[in-house]
Amino acid sequence: MDNTQTIPKVCMPISENRQQMSALLPIQDSFDLIQRDIRIGGRDCSLYFVDGMMKDEVMFKILDSFQKVKDSDMPQDATGFSQQLIPYAEVDIYGDFDQILRNVLSGVPVLFVDGYEAGIAIDCRTYPARNVDEPEKDKSLRGSKDGFVETVVFDTALIRRRIRDPHLVMEMLEVGESSRSDVVLSYMSNLVDPQMLSNLRERIEALQVPDLCMNQQSLAEALIGTKWYNPFPKFKFTERPDTTAACLMEGKIAILVDNSPSAMILPTSIFDMIEEANDYYFPAWTSLYLKLSRVLILLMTVFLIPTFLLLMNHPQWLPAPLEFIAVKDTVNIPLIYQFLILEIAIDGLRLAALNTPSMLSTPLSIFAGLVLGEFAVNSGWFNAEVMLYMAFVAIANYTEPNFELGYALKFMRIILLILTAVFGLPGFIAGCVFLLILLCTNRTLTGRSYLNVKLP
Repeated sequence: MDNTQTIPKVCMPISENRQQMSALLPIQDSFDLIQRDIRIGGRDCSLYFVDGMMKDEVMFKILDSFQKVKDSDMPQDATGFSQQLIPYAEVDIYGDFDQILRNVLSGVPVLFVDGYEAGIAIDCRTYPARNVDEPEKDKSLRGSKDGFVETVVFDTALIRRRIRDPHLVMEMLEVGESSRSDVVLSYMSNLVDPQMLSNLRERIEALQVPDLCMNQQSLAEALIGTKWYNPFPKFKFTERPDTTAACLMEGKIAILVDNSPSAMILPTSIFDMIEEANDYYFPAWTSLYLKLSRVLILLMTVFLIPTFLLLMNHPQWLPAPLEFIAVKDTVNIPLIYQFLILEIAIDGLRLAALNTPSMLSTPLSIFAGLVLGEFAVNSGWFNAEVMLYMAFVAIANYTEPNFELGYALKFMRIILLILTAVFGLPGFIAGCVFLLILLCTNRTLTGRSYLNVKLP
């Protein structure tokens, strides 16, 4: 629907504006949509706002100043009124109801004055927001202890505080026919690739989606489109403003979505996915060691269990120094089924931990560890070696800072396990080739290679 054709312009008589606002907004049905009729300088006026999204003290002072306006002080138009009689900095003039509705539903109070052919938006809104705390997932041993929150204005301020450069641009877009969510493109105008920025902006502006209720995830899925079959993430998500600022200084683009406490970084690669905040704060040698350790652990989480299964199916391939890793106990359940059951069980424990009250998480974790460890082995369901390797994989997954990458590697590990169990060595090789093909063919939204991103 084209709002510019269906929503009329603001009229001079206040009665017509009131009638139009009542038709467009459910003021009588929604308790939080407020219409306040007042008189300023002898003229009828109406103020529209959302209860709970306005700074009461600021509005009280503005209304108090309106009571002192005389008839002779009233300017001829809305522009003069906003410049002379409103003691506030953020004031805009809108001439059509489409823009007025967007502002009112975003929390900006809008004032109609009889005789003025425009609405006056006084941006004294405020949003319920939590404190700027360090993210639970993306912590650092040294450095800043602040993180993004759900209010996009606060998030942009956290970035602007770190980059005091006029080349830093915060470009505001709007996505979603119903939600009209604020989407911010943040970039350094002197470092970003202009073609990449233009293509990304056009893709976002061309989106025809009803809403972004799931914030960044909704935007990501709308942008990815038909590329869902490749599980490897095409964005780097971070909840840290310092990491975002460092990425911007490398010529990348950060996408911020209102109501989402994280930034989407583009372009990205597999090497960016395994980076974390500590890499920026430690010396070069320490940072290199941490990166190499994460890469080694990443490879082990994918190939350790399929390799073990392949060697157990062909014990004659085991060299003498590694014969101790062979399963000595009776195998009641085939190894492949043990691994697949534990893959699901580990995710079950993870989901249970998310929904467990904090005061009970520690004792329940100990109980679950005992049941799945000692009792599971003694009952004959699982072998001790299987439990050991799956425990390593479960713990090693937490060394990867990117949650989506961890699950992508999990899917690849399961595919490798199934192919190895069914086809043996040819299946193992085919699984490795399939993994390499997915990595090589995976492209980010900017069209850059997933394995090698070249920045301008």
